[in-house]
Amino acid sequence: MKYYPVFLDIRDKICVVIGGGEVALRKAERLLDCGAKVLIISPKLTPKLAKLKDRNLISHIAAEYSGNLIDNAALVIGATDDEKTNSRISNDARSKGIPVNIVDDPQKCDFILPSLVQRGDLAIAIGTGGKSPALARHLREELEANYGKEYEILLSILGNLRVNMAKKEGRGKNWHKSLLAAGILKSIKARDKKNVKKIVKKITGEEVEIDFN
Repeated sequence: MKYYPVFLDIRDKICVVIGGGEVALRKAERLLDCGAKVLIISPKLTPKLAKLKDRNLISHIAAEYSGNLIDNAALVIGATDDEKTNSRISNDARSKGIPVNIVDDPQKCDFILPSLVQRGDLAIAIGTGGKSPALARHLREELEANYGKEYEILLSILGNLRVNMAKKEGRGKNWHKSLLAAGILKSIKARDKKNVKKIVKKITGEEVEIDFN
């Protein structure tokens, strides 16, 4: 199996998670972080999921799973501990043309979820084709140690500069490489706002706002 890597826009789309335990909580939290409308199907919820419901951050159907409950879903995640239920979820979603993920069972999945390093809008995804979650976790921990908050700030700066720099003849091609060569990451990591602005001004001619929070 070779998966096609993709970043999916799920903002304001209904994403259904079947299950009310800790695994379902983790899946729901990531979906919420991406702007999805999360629906949980489960007779019971963990206290943390119940709090999300109380705050109107998720919707909840307090029932056992049935296929009609996923009709309007953009994607479905099965996070129950019952193999028969998970099989039904997978079969139902596929018959309706809805992408489905069954936790820890790649054979029942249309997509699998990568191990993720997140630094603001920077996302580094690690996949092993479902063969070794342990290796994916190990690589994620290595990347987390090497790619800190400074990369989130750098990406924000690059994003703010991108449109204007594309219009500048002579500076609009390799300016980002020049910023890195000038040591902008080191200055960001040292929280030296003055020097970061100096580097940006010298390389690009632009003024930038920098938020270290």
